[in-house]
Amino acid sequence: MAAVGRPRRSCLAVPGSSVKMLDKAQGLPADQVFLDLEDAVAPLAKPEARKNIVAALNEGDWGGKTRVVRVNDMTTAWTYRDVVEVVEGAGENLDCIMLPKVQTAGHVEWLDLTLTQIEKTLGLPVGRIGIEAQIENAAGLVNVDAIAAASPRVETIIFGPADFMASINMKSLAVGALHPDYPGDPYHYILMRILMAARMHDKQAIDGPFLQIRDVDGFREVAKLSAALGFDGKWVLHPGQIDAANEVYSPAQEDYDHAELILDAYEHYTSEAGGRLGAVMLGDEMIDEASRKMALVIAAKGRAAGMSRTSRFTPPQG
Repeated sequence: MAAVGRPRRSCLAVPGSSVKMLDKAQGLPADQVFLDLEDAVAPLAKPEARKNIVAALNEGDWGGKTRVVRVNDMTTAWTYRDVVEVVEGAGENLDCIMLPKVQTAGHVEWLDLTLTQIEKTLGLPVGRIGIEAQIENAAGLVNVDAIAAASPRVETIIFGPADFMASINMKSLAVGALHPDYPGDPYHYILMRILMAARMHDKQAIDGPFLQIRDVDGFREVAKLSAALGFDGKWVLHPGQIDAANEVYSPAQEDYDHAELILDAYEHYTSEAGGRLGAVMLGDEMIDEASRKMALVIAAKGRAAGMSRTSRFTPPQG
């Protein structure tokens, strides 16, 4: 099942404390920007960062990007002020709130209720502002199914590797990178668990950051692992990572063309004009209803990425 919602191949993190970076981010080719009030902002800078973010949302030109604000997590004293000030100040120009370190469905339910109250007070459409839930510790992963189902507002489930690594005592300081002493991908189970919860509830699944920001080849190789599983996108911390993320989480041109051909051929052959067939040949390949479902996923990713077809299906004559 393809995930619903706005495409998020590249999700650019922007510290709310930096007006310069808030301005620069508007012109970068990321699908999503999240303006950060959490880890990237020092405690004493958070009140000013809220004001910067409200101004950037209201006055900036985000060019169709998904606009998200990451608030502080529920164990802090800042969360409710983050939500109230940002949504009251710029709710009309905000797509989602990202809630970090989500551990239970109750965290999401609190945010849903708070957003509903603010929307009703301001006369905003109730339910329009989405929620992105970030899984960053063992409790969050154990409860991820309930978290994904906690509110219709939930659009995305995100893996937060740095805090997660600390929470399980992982022996590594290389956030987002593979471990040289582990014969495989140490994040595989975590990613699959998040992906299953996301797909069960028709949400997008987003991989977390790769902190070695100048190692674009390393970023690309790690991104390929979660993209191969079916993740929709990945965080980017530097403009140099954006093109790589957009490339990795989009289908190859050949795969996109093939998916569209499968859809066209299957539609033709199952029609009255095509003989009402259920399983047919497309070149040397047999296609059926399962093939159509798989092709829908790849075609949807290509369309969301703005790809254009380079081939067309022509029904056989006679």
